[in-house]
Amino acid sequence: MVRSAPSTRPAPAPVPGVVRDRSPRGPVRGGKKPSLETVWAWLSAIPDPEIPAISLTDLGIIRDVQWQDQTLVVTITPTYSGCPATSIINLDIEMALRDHGIENLSLQRQLSPPWTTDWMTDTGRAKLEAYGIAPPRPAGGPQHCPHCKSQAVERISQFGSTPCKAQWRCQDCLEPFDYFKCI
Repeated sequence: MVRSAPSTRPAPAPVPGVVRDRSPRGPVRGGKKPSLETVWAWLSAIPDPEIPAISLTDLGIIRDVQWQDQTLVVTITPTYSGCPATSIINLDIEMALRDHGIENLSLQRQLSPPWTTDWMTDTGRAKLEAYGIAPPRPAGGPQHCPHCKSQAVERISQFGSTPCKAQWRCQDCLEPFDYFKCI
């Protein structure tokens, strides 16, 4: 057996938010590319790391999924440019797609236009409320308590458990709750 000398060329520097598989394999284990509809279904099963009751697709941060040549490209817009969960979200997407046999994958971060709560699905808003987080409303505050549905609510703090939420309290059941701010 003849072995070639190892390459002395340095590996390219990683690009933040982009995962590249440089292996010579095909795009998918087994050879057949899944449909984009199938890939979207896989992505809809990935929970948000900060709010596990809602999926990344319900949150509206997965902007686009497409095959470019032999690479699956997933475009993501974080809820805000400094979101601390971005790296975990990228890792979760990569792991889920690789578990489904995707070999060549690129995650692209797109900041413009910026994410807005308008991109959340109605299903996502309902899941937030069922989880105890008041969904965003254009009026700037929760319509009612997600626990008892009372409309007697008050803001405790503009800042909640994460930067995208504010802390509110119900005046009837006295339970505090997060309100997902409109962005």
